[in-house]
Amino acid sequence: MDNATNPVFSSPNRLKLGVFGLNLLSAPSKAPEVWLPTWPNCLAAGRMIDDFGIEAIVPVARWKGFLDDAFDHPSNEIFDVFTFAAAMAQATARAGIFVTTNAPTVHPLFLAKQAATIDWISGGRLTVNIVGGWNRREFDAFGIDLLPHAERYAYLGEWLGIVRSLWTADAEFDFQGKYFNLKGALSRPQPLQKGGVPIMNAGLSEVGNRFAAENADIGFLALSGSNPEEWAHEVQAFKQLARNVGREIQVWVTTFPTIRDSDDEAQAYYRYVSDEMLDRATVDNMMEMATRETPVEVGSARYNSLRSAIISGGGMPIIGSARTVADTFIALSEAGVEGVITRFVDQLDGIQRLGAQVIPLLERAGVRVPVA
Repeated sequence: MDNATNPVFSSPNRLKLGVFGLNLLSAPSKAPEVWLPTWPNCLAAGRMIDDFGIEAIVPVARWKGFLDDAFDHPSNEIFDVFTFAAAMAQATARAGIFVTTNAPTVHPLFLAKQAATIDWISGGRLTVNIVGGWNRREFDAFGIDLLPHAERYAYLGEWLGIVRSLWTADAEFDFQGKYFNLKGALSRPQPLQKGGVPIMNAGLSEVGNRFAAENADIGFLALSGSNPEEWAHEVQAFKQLARNVGREIQVWVTTFPTIRDSDDEAQAYYRYVSDEMLDRATVDNMMEMATRETPVEVGSARYNSLRSAIISGGGMPIIGSARTVADTFIALSEAGVEGVITRFVDQLDGIQRLGAQVIPLLERAGVRVPVA
């Protein structure tokens, strides 16, 4: 696979950076500055990301918000990932562009065509983040079944195999499998990136980790350790899964930084957003969704960890000054992490602080180089 045009792979930075979820609500909080997507704001954020040399713009594939029977709830305001990515590709010059797709809601022929088109629009900067599905409410909205957990990955494997065949085939082909039956299939133009668009996948379970290690170019990990030594163990164990089948894989993690002038100020602001102004009804509903398939004992360490992740937009909370945030990023890099995705309460404010305050510290530490 030739990814020379994709900054996620061609960037000289040892630690690559990205911004997550510009296309939807940033956090389950009633704070007035919480990010709600409008296209002018998304456009401004994308151009800031480009100017700072940040490698990835990663939207989230979602169809419903997180509060049932609440049509006007702001979490229902979600931009489509494909049109969002195509527009962002046209509006930027060097940032890597991602699309995220829940595979069972998108036919592989449709995905192959749309992704190839966006890859050409972006000049070969696209990466596809594939998801096997987890949100039963969204599947109900589509009128399709959410498969048992392990079977979702069997489906995803067949789906991905078709997509990659469409991106590389030199003739029409037929395919008959358990889930798909294609006759005379083709997709032209094929991606600008020779060999196809790179794939990201988040493996949060044993079967998910194994699927990502065997099939993805980038693996999203939810690190459970509390210190760099434990992070390094988790990262290396995951990379070894890929090496066991003769592959190398990048490891990325999602974070939720709160950057202020001092650690105390950052802690106070995080308490304001995640406690005083918390949208508790939304968090409670999200917890019910997250534990519906795999029940978790209320009050257990796993339960509290899951609730904390939901409050922090699904990412690792990093709370402090620019120095504290930079030191944590450096520790993640030293643990073997190649990419850190960020998500901020106020995305424009957070991107500005990341670019102006944190990135220069990462450059001085040698994990990033100055933007030309």
